[in-house]
Amino acid sequence: MLIGTATRVHSPACEKRTDSFNWRVRLTRWEPSHRTLGNGRKPLYKSEKNTKLEPIEEVTIEVNEEHVGLVVEALSHRRGEMSDMGPVPGNSSRTKLKFTCPSRGLVGYRSVFSSDTRGTGFMHRAFQAYEKYRGPLGNVRKGVLISMGRGAITSYALMSLEPRGTLFVTPGMETYDGMIVGEHSRDTDLDVNPVRSKELTNVRAASKDENVKLTPPRLMTLEEAIGYVASDELIEVTPKVIRLRKKYLDANKRKMMRHKPKE
Repeated sequence: MLIGTATRVHSPACEKRTDSFNWRVRLTRWEPSHRTLGNGRKPLYKSEKNTKLEPIEEVTIEVNEEHVGLVVEALSHRRGEMSDMGPVPGNSSRTKLKFTCPSRGLVGYRSVFSSDTRGTGFMHRAFQAYEKYRGPLGNVRKGVLISMGRGAITSYALMSLEPRGTLFVTPGMETYDGMIVGEHSRDTDLDVNPVRSKELTNVRAASKDENVKLTPPRLMTLEEAIGYVASDELIEVTPKVIRLRKKYLDANKRKMMRHKPKE
């Protein structure tokens, strides 16, 4: 196994370096190896006169009126502060928004923005300055569904998991303890069993043999996965698939680390 760390740099001058890293990972994905990546979400803090500073970016956004609420809510969870709002000149159905937001809060937001605006939004980011630390981020995403079984994923199990959130997997895929199989509909993580199969009986009822129809899963690109995973999660990159998993595969270990006091 090859272990690597994905670096998400929060400076416009280093954007090319980040793109180059992602490109190298995509190339090595086709090598006969198994690479594990973290999100690398380590902001470039500074300290002046005993004050903690962080990089702040100016974010300019143009969206349709019906998407304004979603954008404002998402950026407020990411410690964004609105500095201006008004109609786009020559287009009354579009709204122009300006925010200042910590660079760390914008990690992974581009894919969320594209989804919230259905691909119709425009966003431009530019480094502004180092300013006073704005505090921890809010809930920028929901919790995840974590596998507590090993083996092939079954349609029967996924049918019961669909109401609990958005799935990342399909029937027949191999899973293991600690692998992330979906996003929970709530803010907390949930352990689930995606390999559970239907109990076999001698009597076959026609109503029980109907075909299972599942919603197509959400499949992520490498860039989306890097922006999605939390600090306690990792990305597995193989020639055939991109998987998400918890850093600690054992449920008891995860529980212990969750209650461990932060330094």
